[in-house]
Amino acid sequence: MSAITVTLPDGSNRELTEGATAGDLAAEIGPGLAKAALIAVVDGVEVDLDVALPNGAEVALVTSNDEAGVHTIRHSTAHLMAQAILDLHPGARFAIGPPIEHGFYYDFDLPDGKTLSNDDLEAIENRMRELVDADQPFDRHELSIDEAIELFKDEPYKLEIIENVRAGAAAAEDAGELSGDTVSYYKNSENFLDMCTGPHVPSTGKLEHFKLMKVAGAYWRGDEKRPMLQRIYGTAWGNKKDLKAHLHRLEEAEKRDHRRLAQEMDLLSWPTELGPGLAVWHPKGSIIRTIMETYSRERHEAASYDFAFSPHIAKSVLWETSGHLDFYADGMYPPMEMDGATYYPKPMNCPFHVLVYKSDQRSYRDLPMKIFELGTVYRYELSGAIHGLMRSRGFTQDDSHVFITREQIAEQLADLLDFMLGILRDFGFTDFEAKLSTRPAEKSVGDDEIWESATAGLQAALEAHGLDYSVDEGGGAFYGPKIDVDVRDAIGRAWQLSTIQLDFNLPDRFDLEYVAADGERKPPVMIHRALMGSIERFFGVLIEHYAGNFPAWLAPVQVKILPVAEAHDDYAYEVRDLLRAKGFRAEIDPATDPLGKRVRNGKVEKVPYVLVVGDDDVANRTAGVNKRGVKDVDRDVSLDAFVERLTNDVETKELESNAVESSGVESSGVEASA
Repeated sequence: MSAITVTLPDGSNRELTEGATAGDLAAEIGPGLAKAALIAVVDGVEVDLDVALPNGAEVALVTSNDEAGVHTIRHSTAHLMAQAILDLHPGARFAIGPPIEHGFYYDFDLPDGKTLSNDDLEAIENRMRELVDADQPFDRHELSIDEAIELFKDEPYKLEIIENVRAGAAAAEDAGELSGDTVSYYKNSENFLDMCTGPHVPSTGKLEHFKLMKVAGAYWRGDEKRPMLQRIYGTAWGNKKDLKAHLHRLEEAEKRDHRRLAQEMDLLSWPTELGPGLAVWHPKGSIIRTIMETYSRERHEAASYDFAFSPHIAKSVLWETSGHLDFYADGMYPPMEMDGATYYPKPMNCPFHVLVYKSDQRSYRDLPMKIFELGTVYRYELSGAIHGLMRSRGFTQDDSHVFITREQIAEQLADLLDFMLGILRDFGFTDFEAKLSTRPAEKSVGDDEIWESATAGLQAALEAHGLDYSVDEGGGAFYGPKIDVDVRDAIGRAWQLSTIQLDFNLPDRFDLEYVAADGERKPPVMIHRALMGSIERFFGVLIEHYAGNFPAWLAPVQVKILPVAEAHDDYAYEVRDLLRAKGFRAEIDPATDPLGKRVRNGKVEKVPYVLVVGDDDVANRTAGVNKRGVKDVDRDVSLDAFVERLTNDVETKELESNAVESSGVESSGVEASA
């Protein structure tokens, strides 16, 4: 029998008999790899281990230690769950079941209008574990489209996918179900098969480390006019340790849920009378918001931004000119008819800042022109997408638009990124990741030179700041490249907060121009820039990052003063008034409850400092200082020394390592859910 030669990732060659599979290669290398291998990458394409290798192929074997291996485990576990559901609920119809970050889901339709709840997940998990013990192989088969239609004739959702492929519709490939002129499916047992391009793990026995998380609803194809399906989410990992760590992170995230903490700490609420996605800020939350906004205004003023204010609605002609009605109408609230004109609540601030620029003739000497606004916008998010402050229908953006010449691109991008990172660091974020999105291949505006210059400027700014970044080739908007900056919070979740986006389109749509040094009229380049993204979302991230333990400069109450007994009330009020006179936020918890209970209350309320005052303190003008997160009490601290300590905390924006309360959670591999 003739032989074939394949090349491994380290450049070495292996000789195998003709017809040998990727699994045979793993066994040839060693029994450990034969047991651990899940799929193979052959000439850049992921395949099942039972695929025969061509002569001269470059082959990499993938295990659960590889990202692709974990992805495959999640994909295969989705199929495992589908098989378990069918065993428990004969007649169930299945839609799509893709892997997602940290897990998977599957959408299905139970017979006779049955529904599931989270209470049913244990039974499904138990059946899945029985199937794991059965160690059923994932066997791949291929059919023509006509054969697939016959095979899946009783599965309406699968049939729609197949028919879309026949028609050449790209939507059919969204979930990785199938593509091309043939249909592939995988069979696990005599009574279960599922349409999929694969690859999959060799058998169900490889799928040991999973947990089902929740039942939700999802419209077929995300269209609220289509059937509502049931969606089960799960998580799956390559080993027990990673699964356990992930579940611990989820527990920690639950403790930090900003929706719960915001109401427990009396920061804000979401009254049903307001409607979905709309919050009302309470006094304590408003204190923090005011601090955030004041800080932002001061930083922008120091950086020579011009301030603007714009109305909450505008006539349709503005949104027609800007292109929002062409490209963003689904995200806008319905129009209002008044005085013979059509008005829309604003989804973005940028057209108003364009009008500020256009209100006068501009010279190259006026540029860069930097306009800043804390502008409230309204976006009609689908009700199922709303998530507290993280995704809402009304929010305030810290919006800036910078108008520059082409020659100023590199310098301004570097300045903007430096400004952005400085603000994020002041709020306690130090772990950044960035994504550079470049020119889309099919449709864009602007000439090659300006795209190249802008993209190079963004890349240079990232590299000058030493930021880790990835490149999303072709992922930019049609009107310009951009940088998105993610921050990682205390438990490792990545939140996309800040954006720098170049725009060659709006200046053209609104006929913007400036007079250059040679007297020629030229269009400016426009930069969209948001640092916090939105005040609401940024506040939600801060709540979860700090678990409500805001650093002293942000805390709504910085100091609680506890008189030991009623006899110490006068001194307690004297201390409070002294602190307030210094600009601090101080309150008294009078001696109506036992001291121990009041100290615990202060900790529950997450106050940075609790001061206890008794006889000796009255006599010596001191206090016992209980600092949040510190077990020992610092006794007999003079008021002057405490004022100096608190002043330093506020002026330096002291972050307090204890305030984050990370609970030992590893910081890698968790993304934001919203």
